[in-house]
Amino acid sequence: MWGIIPAAGSGTRIQPLAFSKELLPVGSRFDEGVERPRAVSEYLVERMVRGGADKIAFVIAPGKCDILQYYGDRFGDAAMTYVVQPRPGGLCDAVFRAVPFVHPSEPVIVGLPDTVWFPEDALKALPDDRLSFLLFPVERPEFFDAVITDGKDRVLEIQVKRPNAESPWIWGAFKMPGTVLRDLHALWCARGRSDEYIGTLVNAWLAQGGEAVGVRAGRSYVDVGTIHGYREAIGLLRGQG
Repeated sequence: MWGIIPAAGSGTRIQPLAFSKELLPVGSRFDEGVERPRAVSEYLVERMVRGGADKIAFVIAPGKCDILQYYGDRFGDAAMTYVVQPRPGGLCDAVFRAVPFVHPSEPVIVGLPDTVWFPEDALKALPDDRLSFLLFPVERPEFFDAVITDGKDRVLEIQVKRPNAESPWIWGAFKMPGTVLRDLHALWCARGRSDEYIGTLVNAWLAQGGEAVGVRAGRSYVDVGTIHGYREAIGLLRGQG
């Protein structure tokens, strides 16, 4: 199973930093009995591995070699791969950079590296055989992508940073078969690669008969891309979700 991590952004909301925002120290971990700072992206990588990923693809900008130096070729039992996004092109462009590496039969998890969420094993709740979104309740859904579902958890619409979001549930990660990843990529190309956000592309996918489900297995979710979010993450980790 692949885990795809789009990490090519410049992190303007929390700059200036002397390193990639994905390596921002948030909390700590023990390594052979020694406590050391923990990069924020480690939380996602760890959760992907718990969710079954044995291959992780970081999509990075040309100058973000510090991510490669930090993770090297492995994280635990997972092999690390690095894909370059030559210039900023949005989340869809970043995710689809990894398409050539993913076999159609392999499941794929996609998550955001500057987030911290609980429970740690929530990705296990997502099915392998369809497009599914891991949902979290938040107080300000207008800052995220709110997911509207019906009574059977089928996704009806994704409201991308809409001021009057109709649901408090947002997606924090998603999973799909490799075949669906390729179908979404083909649709994105057919639409002139104009979709910057996954939500607008998925809405087009749904409109042409595609299906997705929302799984309310998330408990707490923090975007660490701002100073406020950084402080929230520290508090969340202190209480362990």
